[in-house]
Amino acid sequence: MTDTRTLLEWSAKYHANTYGRAPICLVRGAGMRVWDSDGKEYLDFTAGLAVVALGHCHPRVTGAIQEAAGTLLHTSNLFHTAPQIHLAKLLVEHSFADRVFFCNSGAEANEAALKLARKYAKERFASDRYEVIATRDSFHGRTLATVTATGQEKYQHGFEPLMPGFKHVPYNDLRAMERAIDSRTAAILVEPIQGEGGVNVPDDDYLPGLRKLCDESGALLILDEVQTGMGRTGRLWAYEHAGVEPDIMTIAKALANGVPIGAMLAKDAVAGALTPGTHATTFGGTPFVTSVAIATLTTLLEEKLPERAARMGRRLMERLREMKTAHAIIKDVRGRGLLIGVELAKPVGPIVAGCRDAGLLVLSAGDQVLRLAPPLIVDDASCDRALATIDTVLRAPA
Repeated sequence: MTDTRTLLEWSAKYHANTYGRAPICLVRGAGMRVWDSDGKEYLDFTAGLAVVALGHCHPRVTGAIQEAAGTLLHTSNLFHTAPQIHLAKLLVEHSFADRVFFCNSGAEANEAALKLARKYAKERFASDRYEVIATRDSFHGRTLATVTATGQEKYQHGFEPLMPGFKHVPYNDLRAMERAIDSRTAAILVEPIQGEGGVNVPDDDYLPGLRKLCDESGALLILDEVQTGMGRTGRLWAYEHAGVEPDIMTIAKALANGVPIGAMLAKDAVAGALTPGTHATTFGGTPFVTSVAIATLTTLLEEKLPERAARMGRRLMERLREMKTAHAIIKDVRGRGLLIGVELAKPVGPIVAGCRDAGLLVLSAGDQVLRLAPPLIVDDASCDRALATIDTVLRAPA
């Protein structure tokens, strides 16, 4: 077996230098835990960036992978396949939507949503109705259109000129959104909770307010639930907390527990703007990935994991808020379900590294926010261990 030092040297030599990777090489996972090439065990509170909602190597997911790999991997979307049809039906039955378009990632789902919104607005209203209003501190992907929609200049720098037709307003500011809407507005694109931007939770009236603005103006409401969907926030979809429905929703990350898949969901009246030949993808919704997604979603529903996420999230946030009294560095604790942000008074990088050294994998969300996004199967013991590790790392001298 190749030693860790050699592996990291090869990584530095052969990989495109696009990631600030941690100096470990993960080789195995089971449930809440992963192991590196030196045999060190870690408690995983990243879930692969909120992806492995059922944990690593869940038996139902593994079984679905094995069965699908031995049955039918790929046909292209020139043909019907049963797993794709069953998954579309399952998603429609458990959401606001009437139609589903499958793709390969969250960015692709958002691309599809943006194209649909433009085409719908042009056909229904006017040829110059194409603008999308997004929010500052948002994150919607790395393609040219989705990085333009993303409201963070650090992701856009060097890729100018960006796509035309996007505006940005402050998040959680209904007045700013109202002022930005005009006769060219095709859609509003927002995350129900901003993830990469700092785990920012809006006021209770924000999504209902956006829904009202869209109803009054004719603009479509697009909710990016790539990170918040699939039970992460304590409901199957984060929009359910607000009691409103979008016109279009995008999902990806946890849909197949680590096998790449994305989806755009839409209401019938809107989805009809995309007709044969107007949008497509070679690999979207293969029988392989949709079989795994069916296993993932049915397990999540049957085991009531959204409810578990709500319960475990409350436990974590209560304890983290109690820790504020002992740690002046903690400025705020916010989130919903198992998407939690701990805002710090100093850069989060050393805290993330300190937790990793102590056997806990955590995330950042911006320069000063510690993000916790464990698998939805997390239990009390794992929460206690993670909290104790964070407490110890925060107590360590700078």
